[in-house]
Amino acid sequence: MDLPSLHRVRQKFSTAREADPAGAIEREFQRLDLKSRVQPGRSVAVAVGSRGINALPLLVATVIRLLKEMGLRPFILPAMGSHGGATGPGQAKLLEHLGVTEESVGAPVVSNMDVVSLGRLANGAEAFLARDALQAGHLLVMNRVKPHTAFRGRVESGLCKMLAVGCGKHQGALNMHKFGLAETIIPAARTILEQAPVLAGLALVENSLERIHTVRLAGPRDFVETDEELLDLAWSLLPRLPLDRLDVLIVDEMGKNISGAGLDPNVTGLWRRDGGPRVPDYRTLIVLDLTDESGGNAMGIGMVDLTTRRVLDKVDLKATYTNALTTGIWPSVRLPLALENDREVVTTALSRASRPDQVRLVRIVNTLELETFWVSAALLPELRDRPDLEVDLDPRPLVFDPAGRLLPFEGGKPGKKSSSPVQNDN
Repeated sequence: MDLPSLHRVRQKFSTAREADPAGAIEREFQRLDLKSRVQPGRSVAVAVGSRGINALPLLVATVIRLLKEMGLRPFILPAMGSHGGATGPGQAKLLEHLGVTEESVGAPVVSNMDVVSLGRLANGAEAFLARDALQAGHLLVMNRVKPHTAFRGRVESGLCKMLAVGCGKHQGALNMHKFGLAETIIPAARTILEQAPVLAGLALVENSLERIHTVRLAGPRDFVETDEELLDLAWSLLPRLPLDRLDVLIVDEMGKNISGAGLDPNVTGLWRRDGGPRVPDYRTLIVLDLTDESGGNAMGIGMVDLTTRRVLDKVDLKATYTNALTTGIWPSVRLPLALENDREVVTTALSRASRPDQVRLVRIVNTLELETFWVSAALLPELRDRPDLEVDLDPRPLVFDPAGRLLPFEGGKPGKKSSSPVQNDN
């Protein structure tokens, strides 16, 4: 089969960002005058999730330093629901993957799955909180605010979700998902805020290029309002592909460090997992690899049509099923067709096209890095005159190594900037 050559396309995303995130955190601590709200000598749990945040170790270390300067005794609390195999050591290991260790941030990591019930909500859901958080003198949570990959609501991923789901460990996450995140996150967060020693929440928004755009420290009374305001901002910055219809979408890699859903359904289409209108309509979705940072968690593999044997060999079914059973999103872990290598996957996907010479094909690194992507010639008429895009008319062939693995463009994966830390929406 003749394979199409591809053209490089670069989206002109806004480059607006916070030039000094650590300095911004210091300014926010001063603005909120946190020092006047604490008693020196008390412990403070700093809740850190498994979500991808740019320069996370630096941000955590800055928070730890500022808390120590206030006379407090901080420790790191892994706040990631059921991730890390729903075990204390597993969650500590995920933080280590992110670069968050006692040595890197200056505070010990206290990781176990013990929780305390703080009561039931009106809809019957139960609010849980990590025992270590409840017994600490103070609790400070950190999270990135962004659209969720599984539901829509007034607040989605942010400070409230970190309290209700992340700090609830496995039991809390399971209960929140069971009763519906959109309906339970806000009342559960309010229940926790009424009973737990919450000092503040550090909310972060990234721009389309995965750089810190906004830093906001919120007091306990402002969690919901802050999440709502910053969610609107995050939606405006969310990167997507500028195409609604494709025959084939090649995704070099998927994984929990890319999206909590493995593949961001806001990019590939919610219909692939949840049904509904086929928008965007990418007929065949293929994934060639699972990131090492995922630790074998292949949540999202169920949205894929074709994949490689290499991906299946990396899958840790226990970690994957634990994630799916906790969230209740079972379709996300159904297994696709797995072929021997990249060449077989790509040629099989192209065999479905009625006119291979006119195939509408796009190749991306992953659903997080969308500044640069590669397109077949059939898409050039739609893209080359757009002012928000730069299109390279010099085509590059798809090339495979002797083992049938698709080679990256230009000495690296197309658009590849850096390895991203683990993210979790689910």
